[in-house]
Amino acid sequence: MPQPSEHHSGGRLRAKTRQGALESLRQALASRLLPDFLLDRSLTLADALEKCLKKGKGEEQALAAAVLGLLCVQLGPGPKGEEMFHSLQPLLISVLSDSTANPAARLHCASALGLGCYVAAADIQDLDSCLTCLEGVFSRSCGMSGSAAPVVPASLHGLLCAALQAWALLLTLCPSTHIIHILDRQLPRLPLLLSSDSVTLRMAAGETIALLFELARDLEEDFVYEDMEALCCALRGLATDSNKHRAKADRRRQRSTFRAVLHFVEGGEYEEETVRFGLEVLYVDSWARHRIYAAFKDVLGSGMHHHLQNNELLRDIFGLGPVLVLDATALKACKISRFEKHLYNAAAFKARTKARSRVRDKRADVL
Repeated sequence: MPQPSEHHSGGRLRAKTRQGALESLRQALASRLLPDFLLDRSLTLADALEKCLKKGKGEEQALAAAVLGLLCVQLGPGPKGEEMFHSLQPLLISVLSDSTANPAARLHCASALGLGCYVAAADIQDLDSCLTCLEGVFSRSCGMSGSAAPVVPASLHGLLCAALQAWALLLTLCPSTHIIHILDRQLPRLPLLLSSDSVTLRMAAGETIALLFELARDLEEDFVYEDMEALCCALRGLATDSNKHRAKADRRRQRSTFRAVLHFVEGGEYEEETVRFGLEVLYVDSWARHRIYAAFKDVLGSGMHHHLQNNELLRDIFGLGPVLVLDATALKACKISRFEKHLYNAAAFKARTKARSRVRDKRADVL
């Protein structure tokens, strides 16, 4: 009798060891660049990840998928990256499409499928199969246009959000013929997700709708959407939502997102974002660029700035040019002293306070 128990605990121990190794690898790949190290070991890593995705359980599969996404970011669109994605793409699709699989594992497979295809897939057939798989995951939760969206368990909200965001990322690669069919099929259905119980899923749906409008207007400047009035009404409601049963931070995030979405859908411009890293600046000036930046930020986390500075793939995607090589003297010349920074912050604080005071005075006059 004790033998099966010992064997079982040994299996658990090995699974924990693999999970620990995968987590360490995930952190290392997110925080630094290791292309030479990985090139010599890509086959070994692909084989190990395949076993984890095939035989592992939920958390192990989730970590393996996350590591695969990072490996694609590290190896880039070259032969090794393409080979690794091709070898593991069927497994990602298999886990993602399995409704009995762990939702967290499916979530990470969706993100890895989108990112891996964006970076490493060179074939239009790969793009089609990934789009179809991802669309199949979130489309069932949209229902049919003109009907109420089916109730989705809270445990699946994260998965639906990841599938929708990965699908939206791949839309930025699609040829115009694909976009026309996708607009006809999905633009009437996606607004149904705006009534989801999940604030994250509502926001993902809103941003994807804005992206579809951007892509449609790129194809046809005078693009007209039939249910514009109903859509704008729903967006306006979310942009001014003050439901007290929602967390204050969620309400603030939702209102900010939907104000930007509504402004754009009604014919306005994208509200440009600025990302500063090191001595450089990245301008995010479209919904397509916003989705691409967010996809890499989600997987790289705090390592995003390091990769923007040093990863040739990201620098190429965002048009940042070659990696900057600065010597110690140039870096020192660019750095502001602590005292100068303090003076600048103090002056900025004073200016802000004055501006706010003037606004408050105007409000008082109106009252």
